[in-house]
Order: sequence, then structure tokens, then C-alpha cells
Amino acid sequence: MSTPDPVKLALTQNQLDEISRQMAWVMVQTARSTVFSLSHDFSCFVSDEEGVLISQADGCPIHTGCGGIALQALLDAFDDDIQEEDVFLLNDPYVAGGNHLADWVIARPVFQEGYRVGFCCNRAHQSDIGGGAAGTFNPEATEIWHEGIRLPPLKIIEQGETREDLWQLLLLNCRTPELLDGDLRAMLGSTRIGMQRLQAIVAELGVEQARQCFDGILEHGDRMFRACVSALPDGTYHGEDWTENDCFEDIRTPIKVAVTIDGDEVHVDFEGTGPQMRGFKNSSPANTQSAVYMGLKSFFDDDLPHNEGVFRGVSINMPLGSAINPRPPAPTSNGTIVIAQHIVHAVWMALGKAAPELACAGWGRSVHPTMATRDETRDKNCIVYHFQAMPGGGAVKGRDGFCQVGHLSALGGLFIPNVEPYEQLYPIRFERQELRCDGGGPGEFRGGPGVDYEVTTHYPSTMHFRSEGIGPPSGFGAVGGGAGEGGYMEVIEESGTRDVPPPFSTRHYNRCVFHALSPGGGGFGHPWRRDPESVVRDVKDGLVSLAKARDVYGVVMTDDGCVDDMATGEQRARLSREASNTDLTIA
Repeated sequence: MSTPDPVKLALTQNQLDEISRQMAWVMVQTARSTVFSLSHDFSCFVSDEEGVLISQADGCPIHTGCGGIALQALLDAFDDDIQEEDVFLLNDPYVAGGNHLADWVIARPVFQEGYRVGFCCNRAHQSDIGGGAAGTFNPEATEIWHEGIRLPPLKIIEQGETREDLWQLLLLNCRTPELLDGDLRAMLGSTRIGMQRLQAIVAELGVEQARQCFDGILEHGDRMFRACVSALPDGTYHGEDWTENDCFEDIRTPIKVAVTIDGDEVHVDFEGTGPQMRGFKNSSPANTQSAVYMGLKSFFDDDLPHNEGVFRGVSINMPLGSAINPRPPAPTSNGTIVIAQHIVHAVWMALGKAAPELACAGWGRSVHPTMATRDETRDKNCIVYHFQAMPGGGAVKGRDGFCQVGHLSALGGLFIPNVEPYEQLYPIRFERQELRCDGGGPGEFRGGPGVDYEVTTHYPSTMHFRSEGIGPPSGFGAVGGGAGEGGYMEVIEESGTRDVPPPFSTRHYNRCVFHALSPGGGGFGHPWRRDPESVVRDVKDGLVSLAKARDVYGVVMTDDGCVDDMATGEQRARLSREASNTDLTIA
């Protein structure tokens, strides 16, 4: 049979991507937890019969880049026992290709004419999975058993019949079983819709033609990515980011990468990366692979296909026992947020040296806690993710950084919920959520400023802090841009006492106010090259102060809020001269 023509391949890829998006729509509309219905902390993807991803068009890239590893673990465990109407569940980072325990994968095999033709999957961050801290992130964990229930590949539905004993086991190990019950059913429903859509595509093409199309779109992804890589000069480029503590002690752990461009292939080597940490920041191998793929793919053209073929030309060296490939039973629950961001930053720094015009400035790191409280009025447990305190994003050539955006590991796929439904659902009141002034890194294209965030709790609460963004700047500048401002947080108790908790800690409070300044993203390009009218707009919007407009951007404003052209020209000439001995870029 002849190879499908390019038009058919393009149409098939678009149809597969639409399946991913439709599964996500079903999930948002039916899930019970706000983690899914408001924040979209899940990802849907589709694979071929061998578990190779042919579409990952919706959700958080940190979830989907390692989807193939999870499916391979499933196939290794059940290859001779995968039947129609079976559904599988898994999460473990050491035996099931998981990135961390909170992200559960529902994998539904798809059959057509008696043949297995693929899998439809949903990886979703559960609101609670037991363990030593409510809400899945335990800053005091020193081994993986402190983080929640571990799941190897399991058959949750067997030929259409739910395994009720296993279902009840899962609910029993959750502090919010009513949420878990509804969310798992939403995941099952989304993958069923995906299965039906994929069966329709295969029925239209025929099984053999569909397989050829799937192979063809993977090969197309491979060719497109290799073309992007071939445009870079050959050589080895280095990048390094770091974390300042292991959650218990001030121990700096570097995340080092050497990215080697050799023709149309890329090798990413983590040799020199620090050892695995005592705390929960470690990155599982699957999580590290996802972060590397995310750093590479996001650096290039956004027209690259959403399939695993894109990464056929990529090889990775992950030293065993390091922070990016720990030995069990090291905890890993914050690896999707902390170390994943360091990995992406390091890859961006390295590639930025190969192609400065494509460089990406760093994003601010997170500062928000996960909060457990009891709603006495409604007599129920609540776990609150303070996603409204997210940081600013980094700038690129031609575009300012996002003013506020979800974790870098989501690349914008994690949504920031509106405050109104949060106040209706949880016993809290929002006092402030406004963009910071001077928070964004200065540049020809400015970094996102982050936010000034303040919320009051109505009842006693326990806060689990995972605040890597506290302290020094974390959003590095690129190509002459400056770094974004660092983060800050404090808790003001009802008595008036102010507590500045350690970045990684657990604290118990009565009624209190949580206040945070989220970090800003880095700027791109020298700030005195920024369009003066853009600086004026930033000043009027409260994002840049008059002093910074003058002293950093070189824009002098008149009393009526206009640009003083003569004074601005003189000021920018002075800043340019001084810059000959100043490097604003954080490497």
C-alpha cells in the first residue's frame, strides 16, 4: 500500500490533536476538583499501538513528554493481557514511568476490527493522594513513601467492569475522597470520548492505512525538528541553573547541561549536575526527559508537530544518583515544578548561546503554598492551591513576558483561576491580587512583573510551603536583559504576629493573612532599546516606576506624562556608554 500523501498526514495530525483537545474539554466540564475544572492541571494525549505518542496537543508539557515511558511500563506489565474495554491506572516514578506520585495516568487501549490501534490517556494531578501532607506536596518528605500512595501499572477496569475493591482502596487513601471519585470518573469519561474519536479516524482510513499515517506523522515530526537543529552551528553549549537548598539545609545543587549540536542531532548531557537531594525536589528520569523535550521544543518554531517523532534525534545522559535521576526511594513530588524549571532554564541558556535571536529569558519561580483547612460552616475538608500567586514569565524577542503565568513546566497550560469561585468554594477572602511595580526584568522586551497577592483565611489552617522563588532573582535576563525581581512571602496571624516561614516548610496557623510577592520574569535585550512609548505605557499602568523608567530604561517623562525626547536621548546615550563595562545578563 502506498505511503499516505502529505495532505492526508496533515489532516490526520490535526484530527489527532483535536482528540486531545476534546478530551480536555470533557475533563474540564466534568471534574469535581478546581485543580482540573479551573486550573487545568492535567494533560491528554494519544499514542499508537506501541505506546508512541502521536498527539500531545493539550495540557502541561511536563505531563506529556514522558507519556511514552508510562505506556511502555504498562506494555511491559500487561502486553499479553490488554483487552477491549480494559482501562489502566499508574503513577509511580520508579516503576511506572511517572513524573511524581500526584500525577495519575488513566490509559485506555483503543481497538478497531479486533486490533489494538492506540491508547487514549489522561495524566492528571490529584488534589490529594494521602502521604504526610494534605495536597500532595510534603516539604518534610525524605523518602517517596512520605508523599502518598504508589501505583504500579494496574488494571482499574477489566473488560468493562470496574474493580470496586481497587477503587475503594484508592478512595480510602485520600483526604478528599469525594473529589477523587468524581475526578477519576471524569478522567475515564475523557479517555472514552478519545477512544470513540480515534476509532472513527481508524474506521475511515482502515487499520493498515491508519498505521501508515501514524508512522508518517512521526517521521514528519522528526524531519521538522532535525531541520530546526541543522540551522544551529555545530558545537557544545553549556547552561547552568541551581537550587539553593535541599529543603532542610542551604546546600547549593547545580543543574548543569552540555547541549551538543551535531548536524541534525542533539545530545543533552547532565554530567556535573549535583547529587540527589534529601528533600522532595528530585526529578525522576521521566520528568527529566519531559523537561528536556520541553526546553528544546519551546526554543524553536511553534509549528513543530505535537508528537513524539519530534524527539527521535535527541539523546540524553542522566547520571544515576544525581538530582535529575535519583536512586529510590528519594522523594520527587516537587520535581515537576522546581527541578523541571531548572532543567528548562539550563537548556534555554545553552541554546541561547547557539542562537541568541531565539533566546528565552527565565521565568520566575513559584512562591505559593498548598493549604489544608476545615470549612466549619460546610463541615468539610478543603485543600486550597494558591495558584493566584503565580510568577511572571520571561520575555523573548518581539514579545514581553507574560505578566503572570502558571508554572514554567506547564508553559502556560496551567490556568490561573478567577478569585470569585475560590471565595465561593473555600473559606478564604482575597484582599489583593495586583501586578507588581518594577517586578519584571528590564529589557527591550520586558519580563512579566509577577503579582502582589494577599488572602485572608477564615479558619485554622496548615500551609505546606514549596517556595523556590523566595529570595534572589530567579527569572534570568537574556541578550542584555535584566533579571526579574525575587519573591517574598509572610503570614500575619490574627494576633498581629508576622511569620516569615522558610521556603520549604510546614506551618500551622489560626486565622491569618497570607501575603506574597511573586517573582518577575527576565527581560530580553538592552532596556534602553525599548520603545519609549512602551515605557510610558508601563509607567501609566503601574508596572514601571518613574525612577526605573529614567535610570534603567533611559526614558525621561515630562510632567504631563509624555516623553522628553531630548532628555531621553541624552540619558540613553549615557546608559549605553556605561553598559560597555556592565553585563545585565545572568548566565
